[in-house]
Amino acid sequence: MANQTNIKIINQLGEGGKMRAKHFINGQWQNAASNETFSTINPANEQVLAHLPAGNKEDINAAVKAARHAFDHGPWSTLSGVERGQYLQKMADIINRRLEELTELEVLDNGKPYPEAKWDIEDTAGTFEFYAKLAAELDDNSEQIIALSEPGFSSRATKEPIGVAGAIIPWNFPMLMASWKVAPALAAGCTMVLKPSEVTSLTALALAEIAEEAGLPAGVLNIVTGLGAEAGQALVEHKDVDKLAFTGSVPTGSKIMAMAANDIKNVSLELGGKSPLVVFEDTDIEKAVEWIMFGIFWNQGQVCSATSRVLVAEAIYPQLLARLKIEAEKITIGAGDIKGVLLGPLVNATQFDKVQQAIAKGISEGATLVTGGKRPASFTKGYYLQPTILTDMAQDSWIWQEEIFGPVVCVKPFKTEAEAIAMANDSRFGLAAAVMSKDLTRCERVAKAFRAGIVWINCSQPTFVEAPWGGYKQSGIGRELGTWGLNNYLETKQITRYDSDEPWAWYIK
Repeated sequence: MANQTNIKIINQLGEGGKMRAKHFINGQWQNAASNETFSTINPANEQVLAHLPAGNKEDINAAVKAARHAFDHGPWSTLSGVERGQYLQKMADIINRRLEELTELEVLDNGKPYPEAKWDIEDTAGTFEFYAKLAAELDDNSEQIIALSEPGFSSRATKEPIGVAGAIIPWNFPMLMASWKVAPALAAGCTMVLKPSEVTSLTALALAEIAEEAGLPAGVLNIVTGLGAEAGQALVEHKDVDKLAFTGSVPTGSKIMAMAANDIKNVSLELGGKSPLVVFEDTDIEKAVEWIMFGIFWNQGQVCSATSRVLVAEAIYPQLLARLKIEAEKITIGAGDIKGVLLGPLVNATQFDKVQQAIAKGISEGATLVTGGKRPASFTKGYYLQPTILTDMAQDSWIWQEEIFGPVVCVKPFKTEAEAIAMANDSRFGLAAAVMSKDLTRCERVAKAFRAGIVWINCSQPTFVEAPWGGYKQSGIGRELGTWGLNNYLETKQITRYDSDEPWAWYIK
C-alpha cells in the first residue's frame, strides 16, 4: 500500500499530522469559521493523519444556506431525472477510477483490512450507479393517475424532492454510508448537507472532490466536518433543513427525533442492533462456523447488523463451539494494509475501551470467556482486540441484550424452535436476524417469525443496494437502499382538477 494519496485536500498523509483539510460549502473549499481544527487518527498506529476543520453553527448555517439556495433557485430540483442521473453516473465513474487511492485512504482512517475497504468503495460506486438509473426512471414514474368516485374530477399523485436534506453518518463504513444517503437524495432532486463522523471524515471530503470533478452545481452537496455536539446538533436544529437522515447509536437517534419534533421534520433513522443467528441441528457445522465468523468479525464487529447473538441447537452446541473457538483463534490480526490480515484495529481509543469494558462487564455478570478478550501481546500500539467468544450468560444479562460493536460474539444453546424464536425476539432491537438449517420450510417459517427488518437464510450480512435496509423497534425508522431509499427523499403531492363546465352544486347534493 502506498504511503501517500493524491487527495488534493490532504495532499500527503505523513507522520505528525501537519495537513489541514477544509469544508466543502457552495462549491468552495473553506476553513472553519472559528479557524479551529481537530485531529483524525490512524487506528493502526495511533498517529495523527490530518487536522480537520471543526465546524460549528456558523459553518452549518452557511452550508444549509447554500443548499437552500441551490434547491429553491438553482437548477438541481428542476433538472430531469435523466440529467441528474448523468451527474451521479459521473461520480460513480470517478470513484471507480480512483478505487485504489480511496481504498487506501479508508484503510488509513478507519483501520479495516484492505480487501474490506476495497469492497466498500466498489459498493459506493455501485450505489451511485444504481441511483443514477433510478433518477432517470423518475421521469416516467413520478406521476400516478388516481381513479375517483366523483364524476367531473381528475386527480393525480406526483413525486417531488423533499427539499434540503441533512445527513449524519457513522464511522464504521464511512464512504459507503455517505453514498447510501447522498446518492438517493441527489437522485430525487434534493440538495444536501453531509456531516461525516469526526472519527472518519477523510473519504467524505474525497467525495466532495469527486462531486466537484463531476461538475455538480454549487450548493447541491455540502460537506461540513466537526463534532456531533456542535456541527451535528446545529444541522439537526436548523429550520431550513426539510429532511434528516441519521445512522448511528440509539441514544443519539432518540435525541435527533426529539429535536426534529420541534419543527416536525421528516426523519429516517438507522440505529443499533443485537441481531440473532439461529443454527439448527441439521446445519453443516463448518458452514455455520464460517457464517458466524463473517457475521461478527467482519469489520471488527463494528457493524450495526452484526449477528452478535448466536443461538445453537443443543444437539450440536458443544461441537460447534469447539470449532468456532479454533477458527476464531486462527484469524490474522494486524494493520489493514498488510496482506492477509482479516481483523484490523478498532476505530479509535474510545471504542477500544468501550468494547473491553463490555467484555469485563459480561464476565463480572457470570459469562464465560471462551477465547479472546484482550489486546494481542504482539501489539503495543494500535487499537487491536482478539476475536472474543462468550458463553453461559443469562438471557436478561447486559452482555446478551446490549450492542457491543466489536469482535465479540455471545453464544447460547436452545432446545426447541419455539424457544429459539422467543430468545431471538427478546430484544429491544430488530435490525437483522439469521437462520441456518437444511430444512428450507423451517427456515422460511422462522424468518417470518423474526421481528426484524432484515432476515438472512443460511447466510449472514450480505447487503445489496437493490434491497431495503432498516429495522423494527429501537433499530430505527424508515428504510434505505432500493426504491425505498429514493422514496426517503420524495414528497407525494395530490393534484386534483375539476374538468366539467357544469357547476358542482355540492350544497344541493
